Amino acid sequence: MKVLTLILAAMLETVPAGPAWIRQLQPRDSILVADQIEYGFQLDSVPEGTSILLFDYREHATDSLPLLRNWQLDTTARLRVRRPGSRERVKQYNLRGSVVIAPFEEGTYRLPDIRVLRGADTLVFEGLDLDVKTLPVDTATFQLHDIKGQMRYPLTAKEVVPWVMLFWLAAGLVALAVCLVFIRRRRAGGVAVSRDPAYIVALRELDKWRGEKFWAADKQKAYYSGITDALKSYIADRFGVDAPEMTTAELFDALKGEKDLPADLREELRGVFECADFVKFAKHVASDEDNARALPTAVRFVTSTYQTVLEEEQKNPDEL
Repeated sequence: MKVLTLILAAMLETVPAGPAWIRQLQPRDSILVADQIEYGFQLDSVPEGTSILLFDYREHATDSLPLLRNWQLDTTARLRVRRPGSRERVKQYNLRGSVVIAPFEEGTYRLPDIRVLRGADTLVFEGLDLDVKTLPVDTATFQLHDIKGQMRYPLTAKEVVPWVMLFWLAAGLVALAVCLVFIRRRRAGGVAVSRDPAYIVALRELDKWRGEKFWAADKQKAYYSGITDALKSYIADRFGVDAPEMTTAELFDALKGEKDLPADLREELRGVFECADFVKFAKHVASDEDNARALPTAVRFVTSTYQTVLEEEQKNPDEL
């Protein structure tokens, strides 16, 4: 079926086509304020291919009777009718068109005629009266009441038991955590944890990087990172500077004022750090000479600087 629905605003010659119809979307014995009303027409035996043109209903909408939904065409039946004087059967359709409106004031409304252009004919469906009522309020007996509170039902064991079990489970976990903390603190307080001196830790870490196998191009980054990380941790403990968070330039600026660090050793160590920066960040491949010099320089730096600490401890034994 080819049914064309358009919205027009023109007026054509009219042909009476009977009354329109009204249907309440909320079925009851009367129409009340704010009820949704379907208002429309019925066309029967419309041949297939007939054009149906409808006029825009929005021009009839008002504040008290607004339009909720514009025209909608529905097919209510499909027919096959024999053409007069022929055995050929043609398709025909029963159509229903409607809009949805909603009155918001009490009173009687005269709904407009419905105009439908079908082919060359303009059909007019006579408008109907819409009687809208409101619920009467007996002011003589009307009495205001307070808002009722929320209804409460008695608790059941099925509701209470899970919460009780959850409470005891949580209490048990808290008690267990307190006991574990108490036991750990007692053990920590009873046994002193020995800590190796910083130079011992540094020399132990540096010793891990002995051997020419770390000089290979694919292992140089790990080699120089291991050496510089061990040195930075030692410098932080020995000289009290935040070496792990410093760049090479910042680190050696901080070491310039250290009297226990000879200038020539400091500059030699700077060379190791700068070479390490090139290897780690610039994909530089260090020479065998640089690789062979890096670890001995680091070891000499640690042994030279911790010797001064030992000498100071020997001079001041009472401070130990």
